[in-house]
Amino acid sequence: MTTFDKREEAFEKKFAHEEELQFKAGARRNKLLGLWAAEKLGLSGDKAADYAKSVVEADFQEAGDEDVFRKIRADLDAGKVVQSDHQIRRVMEELMAVAVEQVKKSD
Repeated sequence: MTTFDKREEAFEKKFAHEEELQFKAGARRNKLLGLWAAEKLGLSGDKAADYAKSVVEADFQEAGDEDVFRKIRADLDAGKVVQSDHQIRRVMEELMAVAVEQVKKSD
C-alpha cells in the first residue's frame, strides 16, 4: 500500500467517524429538544420520555432539521404553549452544542 493509499484510507475513516458523531449528536439534540418541549407541554416521567422519542423519530422524515422543527412547532401550538419560531430555533441550536459536547465526551 502506497503512502497515498494510506492517507486516503485514513481520510475516509476520519470522515466516516465524523459523520457518525454528527448523527449521534443530532439524535441526542432531538432527545434533549423533546424533553425541553415535553416540559413546556406539562409532560413528565414516561410521557416526557415517550414524547422525546417521538421527536427523535420525527427526524427520519426528511433530511435536515425542518421536520423536527415542524413537529415541535405543531405540538407546542396544539398545547397552546407560546414560543416563537426564533425561540424554538435558538433552543435547537443551543441543544446541538450541548449534544455535540456530550457525544464527544462519550466517544
